[in-house]
Amino acid sequence: MVGPKGSFFLAEDQTLTLEAANALVDLHAAGIALVLVSGRTRPQLVEAAAIFGADGFIGELGAIVGWDQGRSSEILRGAMPEHYSQVPEELLHELIAANPGRLELHTPWHTGRELDVMFRGKIDIEATDAWLSAAGFDWLSLRDNGLIAPHHMPHLGAIPHVYHLVPEGVGKGEAVAWDLKRRGIDPADAIAIGDSASDLIMARYVGRMHLVANALNHPDIPALLPAYDNVVVEPEPVTLGWASAVRACLPR
Repeated sequence: MVGPKGSFFLAEDQTLTLEAANALVDLHAAGIALVLVSGRTRPQLVEAAAIFGADGFIGELGAIVGWDQGRSSEILRGAMPEHYSQVPEELLHELIAANPGRLELHTPWHTGRELDVMFRGKIDIEATDAWLSAAGFDWLSLRDNGLIAPHHMPHLGAIPHVYHLVPEGVGKGEAVAWDLKRRGIDPADAIAIGDSASDLIMARYVGRMHLVANALNHPDIPALLPAYDNVVVEPEPVTLGWASAVRACLPR
């Protein structure tokens, strides 16, 4: 939904635009529910939902589903064993130590999280999941939530990614499915919009998935696209792509 600097009113080239705001107004006027799906925390999404008039939110990459202005919510634990309330802190230190200079906590956005753990860096996800399994944490997996600006890790020599460490069975797609069932909505009547590999997973759980154009900058997405037959790639990136995706689902 947002463009450079997290603004709802900037296109990718940083020119001012009202396209996304106008599309949002038309979405609400049509009576279509908007649910924010993000890696952000509950407090961040309660505030964002109020600003954008959203009907609910899915946070921490699918670990939290909220509705009724945040007064009601459900934490989806997936495969996390009952005796754990969070990922053990010592495991985080070991995982970072196993990837020196290539993985770190996504400071300061890693704080205040209820279930998942947020990292940044550039590592091999499959190798990391194998490492987790060998360490006795086969119920955890690492998810790629997209690219961030190089200045976050200037020493990396590559564009860093944001990763979320979450239990198996926790993800944006699973949370969307849970929320649609709670609402009594046929998944065929739902549309998802995103820009990352973790967003693309939602395509399995909705009638149609829209990717904004900058999603193709993600190194994994072009190879993943052939596995889906319900994905539309918008011609524009960020806010303008979001606006055109919204207009595609409005009554004509």
